[in-house]
Order: sequence, then structure tokens, then C-alpha cells
Amino acid sequence: MPAKIRFEQFDGVVHVTLSYPKRFNAMSRAMWRDLRTVFERIQGMTDVRCVLVSGAGAHFCAGGDISEYASFRFHEASLREFHEVEVWGALSAMLTCDVPMVAQIEGNCMGAGVEIASCCDIRLAAQSARFGAPIARLGFPMAPREAALVARETGLATARQMLLEASVFSATDMLQRGFLNRVVADVDVSAVAQATVRRICELAPQAARLNKQTLRAYVSDPSSSLLATAYDYADSAEQREGISAFLEKRPPRF
Repeated sequence: MPAKIRFEQFDGVVHVTLSYPKRFNAMSRAMWRDLRTVFERIQGMTDVRCVLVSGAGAHFCAGGDISEYASFRFHEASLREFHEVEVWGALSAMLTCDVPMVAQIEGNCMGAGVEIASCCDIRLAAQSARFGAPIARLGFPMAPREAALVARETGLATARQMLLEASVFSATDMLQRGFLNRVVADVDVSAVAQATVRRICELAPQAARLNKQTLRAYVSDPSSSLLATAYDYADSAEQREGISAFLEKRPPRF
């Protein structure tokens, strides 16, 4: 099967699948470009309440497609174009997307996989999942903005081990280090991810997007309080419905 990003929409959910099974879903250049397009599209879809990100088959993402590297990595301009435009373009589109994202992680989650998972809001993993970024074995560092993203989400100590020792961590390790929200039995990970998505979809979608905007502003500038627009939702239908439902002792209808 060709390398591609699969996009499926149903009942307010978009399922984004990293699909390149013969290479454990390693990211090709075309896949990076498509990932950016997909998340820019999702950002503009008002009927989407949650995004589920997973890999095809038994793995999340094994890293980058090394078979392509000789064609561009040995020239500064093309290397910069790859990381700053193609890779960061996709990751930035994920980071600026206001729709809640759940990562369903199975098998290998290496390099690019860790970067993509780092952009998701809630990360669930199968017990047998493995995490790392052993690119030092290939003779090159992680690009600066990508390394900063990974360090922020995995923790600086973990990022140092991944990049300087080429350490590979178990799902339990990454749960203890704060990168994962939950680790479940391999056979249960899909069901748990689906249940998580359903819980998010039952909640107020506008509130979720506003929460993501607030948290994103805090990460980029802890002194920012978004005070100019923070309370524009005061007369929103969602808030009226949520409070009315509570007072009337009934489930809200968002």
C-alpha cells in the first residue's frame, strides 16, 4: 500500500491514520505535506468535535522514511526546507488546531512518531508500545523546533536520554514520566481510545476549543491571559444550555 494520510469523518469525529504499513508507518515527505493539509482542513471544520490520530496496523509511526534521506539531507538548503517547511508545517498545523486530539499509540512510536504524538492533547498507549528518537545512530540531530517540542512534552531529562543515549522507553516508563495519560492492555487500546473520543464529543465543543486556545497561549507565553477576548463566550448558547441543564437536572444537549 502507498504511503498516505487517511482521513475519515463520522459523527463529529475525524480519524487521521498514518498509513505506510511496509515501513511501520514511517513518515515520507509526501505524508508530512498531507498531514499539514489535513489539519488545516480540520481547523476550519465547525462540525468536528474530536480528532483521533493512530497508525495503520500494529504501529503508530516508526520515524521518518530513511529511504528518501539521501535525496535531500546532504544539502543545507533542501535539509532546511524539509524540516522548517514540510515537517514543522505539519506539526505547527496540529499544534494550532483548536479541535481536541487523542493519540492512540501502538507498537513503535519513534522520532517523527514522538513528535506527532507530542502535538496531541490526550495520549493513550498499548502496554507493548515503545518510544524513542534514536537518530544519533544515523549521524544527525533532531531539528531545533522539533527537539523543543519533544522536550516540552516528554520532559527535558527524557528528551536528553532519547537524543544523547538513543534510549528507548516502554509505555510504562512514559506514563511515569508524564508523557502518556493512560496505558492499557494491547487488546483494549482501540476501545479505550474510542471511549475517550466519545466522552469528549459529549461535552461542549466551543468550550473545548477555547480551552485549547488558552492552554496554547499559556505554553507560548505564560504571562498571557487573553483577557481581551477571554469572556466573549458569556452569551453563548453552549453556556446557557450547560447551566440550564444542570439546574433542570437533565443531560446537556450540546
